Formats: sequence, structure tokens, C-alpha cells
Amino acid sequence: MIHQYKPLKPTSLPLKKLFMAVSCLGIGLFAGCANVIPSCGAKISPPSSELKNTKWELTRWNLPPNNNGEVRTRQIPKGDASNPIQIIFDATGQRVSGSTGCNRFTASLDEDSRGFSLKQIASTKMACSPQRMELENDFLYELNDYRSIVRNGDQLLMVGTDREVLSFTQKPNN
Repeated sequence: MIHQYKPLKPTSLPLKKLFMAVSCLGIGLFAGCANVIPSCGAKISPPSSELKNTKWELTRWNLPPNNNGEVRTRQIPKGDASNPIQIIFDATGQRVSGSTGCNRFTASLDEDSRGFSLKQIASTKMACSPQRMELENDFLYELNDYRSIVRNGDQLLMVGTDREVLSFTQKPNN
């Protein structure tokens, strides 16, 4: 005998209130994360060939949600001498380089069927302010240990294993 699934209808007032509360909570969570969640047309783990000869500037750094589910952001200074944090994919699609705002870095791309990862990350070691050095170390850690990359037009999201999200905006490659 096959049983057909019939959804329960909220008939009592307390059940209707619970249904509305859960619905509003879901909408509130999506609205709070709207600037983090990519659109349906976004490409997850795009091939490195799609990023050849492109330049990206870090414009937002979302920290993991707190215990209340609120997304927090990290302040991103423009850098010493107004140098922003940037990633530049080379024309061959085999290397990236960029600036942490104080020091320069480079890495090779290692690609497989799941996407690409950054390997052999190296950076210069110029002295910066303690706050800048902390930001730089955290940024290089995220580059080394991210879970996925999502591209949505001129936006590139790098999602870390620690649930931090680095949001980059594409810039003209001079």
C-alpha cells in the first residue's frame, strides 16, 4: 500500500505563530547573509583559465557568524602608502601574485577536477605596523587554507575552512 504525503496545515493559533516565527527567522538569516551568498549564476571553483590576466582587490572580509548568527566584518585598511590587498592572476594561469598592503606575495596554482589551490606561497618580509602584520598573516593564512572560490561576474569570494569569506572586486589590470 502506498501512502501519499499530505502536509499538515497549521490550524491552531500557536502553530500559526510558530510557523510565522520560523519563516521570519529564515528570511532574516538570508537577508543578513545576502552580501555573502552568491547568486545562482555564480561559478563555484571556476577553472583558473577563467581568471587569467585578472586583478582583484579585497573589498570585504566577513568573519564567521557569532553565537547569535550575526555576520561580522573585519576592517580592511587600504594599506601602507595606500596599497590595497590585491591578487593578480598571471596571463599563463599558472601563478598568482599580489600585495598584502605592506608586503608582496606570489604562489603557484595547482589545479585538479575540483578546482585550483594555491601552493608555495612566499612573501617579502618588510616591517609593517603590528596591526598590519596581523592582518597580513591572517590574509596569507586564508590564501593557504581556503575551501572554495566562487566567481560571480566582477566579484570573487574566497571561503575559508574557518568560514571566513574574503570578497574581492575585479579591477582593471594595468
